[in-house]
Amino acid sequence: IYYLLLCAAIFLPETPAFPVQLRPESWSSVDLQNIKVYLDKFFPTFTKTQNQSLEERIKEMQKFFHLTVTGKLDTETENIMKLPRCGLPDVAEYQTFSGTPRWKKTHLTYKIASYTPDLPRKKVDDAIKKALMVWSDVTPLQFRRVYMSQADIEIRFARREHGDGYPFDGRGNTLAHAFAPGEGLGGDAHFDDDEKWSDINQDVNLFLVAAHEFGHSLGLAHSNVRGALMYPLYSYQNPETFRLPEDDRRGIQKLYGKLMMKF
Repeated sequence: IYYLLLCAAIFLPETPAFPVQLRPESWSSVDLQNIKVYLDKFFPTFTKTQNQSLEERIKEMQKFFHLTVTGKLDTETENIMKLPRCGLPDVAEYQTFSGTPRWKKTHLTYKIASYTPDLPRKKVDDAIKKALMVWSDVTPLQFRRVYMSQADIEIRFARREHGDGYPFDGRGNTLAHAFAPGEGLGGDAHFDDDEKWSDINQDVNLFLVAAHEFGHSLGLAHSNVRGALMYPLYSYQNPETFRLPEDDRRGIQKLYGKLMMKF
C-alpha cells in the first residue's frame, strides 16, 4: 500500500483558522510557524477551544492518526505532518461538512467537461460511471450523464490555475479537489492533469480518486478510519474487488437514506 495526497475537498466558505498559543521552547527542527500553519489548516480550533495550547492541539492530531499521544512533536508525529495529503480539515469517523450540505433531490446529473490524455475516453467514462455507482449502490441516489446542458456535478481535468481559485500544484501533490453540494461550483470535481492517471495499480487510479471526490460532491467530509474511502490519504485497492467500507456507507446513508430494494 502506498499513500499520496488525495484531494483538496472544498466547502465554501473555507473553515476559518484561529490563533494558537505557541510555547517558546523548540519542539524539533520543524519551524513553529509551520506547525501552526499545519494545525490551523487541518485541525482548526473553534470558539469553545480556541485557547488550546500547542501541546493540546498536537494531542488532538495524534489521536486522529492513531499515534502515541504525547503532545510532543516526536519523530512519528513529524513524519505524519510531512506526508502529502488532502487539503480538507480532518474529522473523526464519517462526517459531513459544516451545516450538513446535501442535495435536496436524489436524481443528479453529471457532465465530463474535459478529459485526460492518459486514458482513452471510454476508460475515463467507465471509471467515472463506476465511481458514482459506489454511492448509488447504497442510497436512493441516481446519476444521469448529460452532454450539453448544465449538470449538478461537472467533472474536468485541468492544470495549475483553472478558474476556480484553487490552483493545482503539479504532479505528485494534490491529486484532485471537489466542492460540497450547492449552487455554482457546488458538487463539481476537478482532477489535476499533471498527474499520471491510470485504470490499474500503476500511477494514480482514476476510479479510486473519483469515488473519494464524489463523496465530497455529495456532502461527506473526511474520516479518520483507516481503510475508509473518505480517509484523507490515497491508497491503492483493486477496483475489481472494491466494496464501500461500512464507515463510508453509514455516512452517506445518514445524508440520503438506504437503498430500498424492490421486489
